[in-house]
Amino acid sequence: MINIQQNIIELKNRIRECEIRYHRQPNSVSLLAASKTQSVEKIQQAILVGQTVFGENYLQEALEKQVSLADEILEWHFIGSIQSNKTKKIAEHFSWVQSASDMRILQRLNDQRPTHLPPLNICLEVNVSGEKTKTGMAPHDVFPLAHFCLTLPNLILRGLMTIPAEKNTFAEQRVELHKLRIIYDSLQKEGYKIDTLSMGMSHDLEAAIAEGTTMIRIGTAIFGNRI
Repeated sequence: MINIQQNIIELKNRIRECEIRYHRQPNSVSLLAASKTQSVEKIQQAILVGQTVFGENYLQEALEKQVSLADEILEWHFIGSIQSNKTKKIAEHFSWVQSASDMRILQRLNDQRPTHLPPLNICLEVNVSGEKTKTGMAPHDVFPLAHFCLTLPNLILRGLMTIPAEKNTFAEQRVELHKLRIIYDSLQKEGYKIDTLSMGMSHDLEAAIAEGTTMIRIGTAIFGNRI
């Protein structure tokens, strides 16, 4: 039987150990629990040990969970692909979007963000490995889209996200993840006030921490296999 609470405790301990090993500031890496297809009951187990940040890929499923967990103070990130007909609900019900890679989608999220809510936090998704099966923009498109974000008052650019090609060795993983770190550093040097580098999952979290991630996204290692 999956022990969700123990999994989270062990993950957070591992993150802290990696921060020390790779000379990162203490508590500089946060944990996002990727909860798509997981039940409300499993999410509640995670909440019991202090997990409050959750990532969802499927809009309708996420909205149902948000209703069920409305009494909890949680931070919801949309991390799935975004269709035009879903932007209104995403803009209304999430505080973060980590999968934006298109000017048209960004414009819709901005226009549909309710004015009584704070600006929607945005991470631009970058396809650093050039995989045709993956979503995300090409690295050379990041700067134009980052500049476009500055024109959108209801969005705030927080950083970058990637899901790189899976590699078998630690060294190979670092090579892929380093590609996003270079872009991130370049944006900061150009004056962009970004603070979030979202990369690293169950199989490559140590390499991601070594390469400077500030947020790792973990699903199966917390909740077990998807239902």
